[in-house]
Amino acid sequence: MFCAVIAADLLLFRVSKMSTDLQHYYLELSPEPIRFDGTGLLTNVFFDDAKQQVIAVRSGGATGIVVKGARDGENFVFCMDLHSTDTPDAQIRSIKFSIDNQVLAVQRSETSVEFIRFLPNLRPNLQDMLVYKGKSTINGFVWTQERQVALFTSVGVEILLVNFDKPSLKSIKSLNITMNWFSYCPISKFALLSSNLGTILTPVILKPANITKLPRLELGIDQGCMGKDVTLAQLYGTNAILILRQPPNRPFEVVIYLLNGPGLAPKKAHILKLGQSGRFAMNVVDDVVIVHHQATATSMLFDIALSSSETEHASGATIHSPIIPAKPIRPFQLEVPSISLDGKTMNCELYTKDWVLFQPNIVIDSKLGCLWFVQLKLNALCALITDRLRLVEFLLQRTDGKTAILSVLKDMMSSTYSGTMLPVIEGIFNKLNSLYKSVLDSELQSQMALMSLAKSSVKPPATPRVLINQADMYTIVFSTITGPQMGKILLLYLNSLARHGINANHELSKALLIDLVLRKQFDTLQFLLKYSTLNESKALACFLLSLSNVADPVISQLALDMLARLNANEIILEVLLERGQVIDALRLAKQMPGADSLPARKYLEAASKTNDPLIFHSVYNFFQMKNVRLRGSPDFLKHEQCGEYVQYYQNLITNKCL
Repeated sequence: MFCAVIAADLLLFRVSKMSTDLQHYYLELSPEPIRFDGTGLLTNVFFDDAKQQVIAVRSGGATGIVVKGARDGENFVFCMDLHSTDTPDAQIRSIKFSIDNQVLAVQRSETSVEFIRFLPNLRPNLQDMLVYKGKSTINGFVWTQERQVALFTSVGVEILLVNFDKPSLKSIKSLNITMNWFSYCPISKFALLSSNLGTILTPVILKPANITKLPRLELGIDQGCMGKDVTLAQLYGTNAILILRQPPNRPFEVVIYLLNGPGLAPKKAHILKLGQSGRFAMNVVDDVVIVHHQATATSMLFDIALSSSETEHASGATIHSPIIPAKPIRPFQLEVPSISLDGKTMNCELYTKDWVLFQPNIVIDSKLGCLWFVQLKLNALCALITDRLRLVEFLLQRTDGKTAILSVLKDMMSSTYSGTMLPVIEGIFNKLNSLYKSVLDSELQSQMALMSLAKSSVKPPATPRVLINQADMYTIVFSTITGPQMGKILLLYLNSLARHGINANHELSKALLIDLVLRKQFDTLQFLLKYSTLNESKALACFLLSLSNVADPVISQLALDMLARLNANEIILEVLLERGQVIDALRLAKQMPGADSLPARKYLEAASKTNDPLIFHSVYNFFQMKNVRLRGSPDFLKHEQCGEYVQYYQNLITNKCL
């Protein structure tokens, strides 16, 4: 019964039992299905995929209609007498509400559609009914605007303006084309019109009061398809036509044509190898194409963004295999209504003859009266896909892939993995940082464009679905690593950053410094500093200096060299003075601006702390000569507060220490 009230291009399944063996399931049904009265002798069920509304129509007397919607506030019940037209006994073929639920369109004959206005309390006003009567067969209709509906007839497409104030039905746009069936994608509002028994397919874009005809797709005489074999979807933001076909003497496959832009004919871009025969249906979840197979009661996953080494010779289309062996959807237990509160449940039979699939991820069991959304379980896929590089490539395209990738990396870097994983980890780092670099470059270009074209509107760069930056890696992954592998992994990551021209941040550089110093890997540290793998900064140099007290003296020199490259002479002076290298500090200070205004007391104090009379004498003599050169007298001025050091100098002479 259900197939009689659902559009003809929908695929139904035969009865099939699904194994309930314990295993990992990478697909599951939404835990709270939308419940409705299933099909029966007196009840027909319709589904509007554009509004995701289930409409159950119960016959007999005044027709009772129950509407269940996926969106909040769209569940309501009303009664309506539909026996007021010239075809009182005709069965309803299609029934759909307008976008705002204010107008109900009902088709009960091949050539007419009735439009019924609803009052504010969601009750029909049958006195204001408008009826469209045509001469051609109406294959179906879709609402494109609140008061605009597109009729698909055997001779073309017509957009009607429904106006109850006039009242009138006005044709505002039409397209003449011979049509035997159509398919519609509510996500991007494009339709596919079939001519010549499915050998010629014409895409059209439906816009407000407008129909845009795109170049047609010609399949050839022996490659014609039926509506049930066609699925329209969006894949990575591009409109796509997915056609199920069986090549001669080969298992079924899905051919994907992409609509890459206006004026361009649909291009054969991808081929999904199913490796099975029988009956199939498709969903699209987060740009993953899910192909359900009735005979085996399993589902296959395909991702056209994944690289493939195989292409079709004639067309250049990329050939894809399932990313993982086919598995069934996770078993589902449904709560059974009961007078008692015993919480009884029943196991639902999946992949049954009563299943009907809608895009993007809807499964309806017409007999059971349930609507589910198919969900992708990334955690299960992480456990099942053993090729970790391939797994990360897949997760980078998923909306919720970031958490999964970071979890995979933490697992790979745990003590359970040996050093043989390092090449794989390095490959993953390169994939992450390649994307990271492209985002940084896009942000830089956007900033430059804003600076040069301040008055123009510059769109910000598109953010990828998954972006893992250094902060993510440090706080979530590297901070949890223990053991000797930490330094190796940090080196791999920093080398990958350097390879992609990305400066390492302070926290990562600091973590690697600690590891190298503790393991006395000074040669490696010198190498990293020489080739600027670390993000040199004053803070990092000072941190390195702090480690020099517990490490090799070479660390101190490495820190001073870093400060010198950063022209941080003020910090170098402070370090030299603190370490009693006052002569070296004076040599450096003489090369800096403001050498004639050096604070004598500061240097004399540092020299006295060395307890070396010769050093003190050299520093004292330096400032006396400066005083003579600037003021003609060796004496210090009172505000310089050097009296105690003049006395200290006199004591050295008296005690014959000089």
